[in-house]
Amino acid sequence: MKTAVVTDSTSYIPKHVREALDIYMIPLSVVIKGESYREEIDITTKDFYNEVRNGDKLPTTTQPPIGEFETLFAELAKDFDAIISVHLSSGISGTYQGAVAAGDMIKDAKVYAYDSELSCMAQGFYVIKAATMAKEGKEPAEILAVLDEMKKHMRAYFMVDDLTHLQRGGRLSSAQAIIGSLLNIKPLLHFQDKVIVPFEKIRTRKKALNRIVDLLDEDVKKGKNLQATIIHANRLDEAVEWKEELAKQYPQVEFSISYFGPVIGTHLGEGSMGLGWTIK
Repeated sequence: MKTAVVTDSTSYIPKHVREALDIYMIPLSVVIKGESYREEIDITTKDFYNEVRNGDKLPTTTQPPIGEFETLFAELAKDFDAIISVHLSSGISGTYQGAVAAGDMIKDAKVYAYDSELSCMAQGFYVIKAATMAKEGKEPAEILAVLDEMKKHMRAYFMVDDLTHLQRGGRLSSAQAIIGSLLNIKPLLHFQDKVIVPFEKIRTRKKALNRIVDLLDEDVKKGKNLQATIIHANRLDEAVEWKEELAKQYPQVEFSISYFGPVIGTHLGEGSMGLGWTIK
């Protein structure tokens, strides 16, 4: 059975990796000053953060139209028997539901929409594994079973650097943002029941990042064979430095570097950092 693998742009898988593994991508968009930009296609992550930094209004985000899914699925159905479509959490976007609805319209291939229940390169881990197995000729049921096993071990934590950004997005009151900034609070967030919720409030950026490492350490000590990704919002140098430190501390863990692109960056803000991991 031939299986195609589809994802959305918020998995932030590098283009050369998508091409090497034949991964198909549907973009989400950001709307800036009334203009819509498809992330990974119409706007670079660097240009996005420059726009946000210099603008007075926070961008908005939009999910892909169902028609884009239907068109892609119909085209893939000409050459594939099955389609596995992996997307960001259904708790923060309707993208997954769009893939489900479009899949129901396709008759010539079986579409399996998969809710990653999170986003960014942690989501990308599922996509890359699915695509690798698909190229090996594995059946969809076997691929989905492996993704479900990965999900049992998936953890991801994000540190928000700029509370005023959350406040501008309506996710924090002005008073909370002011108090938090004065106290140098760096909230840790994570996905719970498919939505982003606070995990802990920590003073200072360094302590917040150290707390994330403590959480990673708990799983490393359990003897799990882990892959991890450092995710940054326009802080590549810091991400590289952190990766070097973590690689020395945990040589048994496979580390990579990814980023918060425009859609997720809209909600978290520049300077945010995250770490996600699961079993290899």
